[in-house]
Amino acid sequence: MNWNWQAIFTYFPDLLKASVTTIELVALSCALGLVFGVILGLVRSSKNPLIAALPFAYIFFFRGTPLLVQIFLIYYGLGQFDIVRDSVLWEPVFSQPYWCAIIAFTLNTSAYIAEIVRGAVAAVPKGELEAADAIGMSKWQKLRRITLPRAFGIMVPAYSNEVIFMLKGSALASTITVVDLTYTAKAIIAKTYLPLEIYFAAGVIYLVISWVLLFGFRVFERYINKHKRYVPQVLAQSAAQP
Repeated sequence: MNWNWQAIFTYFPDLLKASVTTIELVALSCALGLVFGVILGLVRSSKNPLIAALPFAYIFFFRGTPLLVQIFLIYYGLGQFDIVRDSVLWEPVFSQPYWCAIIAFTLNTSAYIAEIVRGAVAAVPKGELEAADAIGMSKWQKLRRITLPRAFGIMVPAYSNEVIFMLKGSALASTITVVDLTYTAKAIIAKTYLPLEIYFAAGVIYLVISWVLLFGFRVFERYINKHKRYVPQVLAQSAAQP
């Protein structure tokens, strides 16, 4: 078997251009999913079972069904309802595969993020919450100043994994004709009959994007958890003494 490097060099710019769409899909869906996931996670953490029941059902559905099925339900399923086809959102949103993919990705990732948030909130040290109560913070102040900042620091590693999973899952957008990295690779393969070379090039791009994301999250994690590297001045002085 002859490895065709020339095909990789020829079509690599096309794959890079298509990767912009992939990055857009992941960035938009993960940003929106983080907002919805935080809300769902906080409601899911409620001690009232009636309040927690709705987010539990949502999370159970989107974590328990394949992402591909969710994409098909939104892209092909919503068009079966007259109320959707007659709405003002049909032409600009629901009839467009790009936006349907973002909706599906957002709904899916928000369910996973909600569980990450719930676990992070439960892991916030009780002593910090008790200290907030002791100085008279309201529930909103405690949530904004103590619970959420500490929870975000705890959940960064798990959230970074979810973003990477979303990056790999974004390849499913090609099934509804979104011209992303995977769709472009398939189109090039259909023209060149060189699946190994083209998928190898696409895989390298996915790998580089993953590395950049992981590096960015590593830097952000060090920043948001910088309190863990704090050394009291007394200990620092005693350590410096011979």
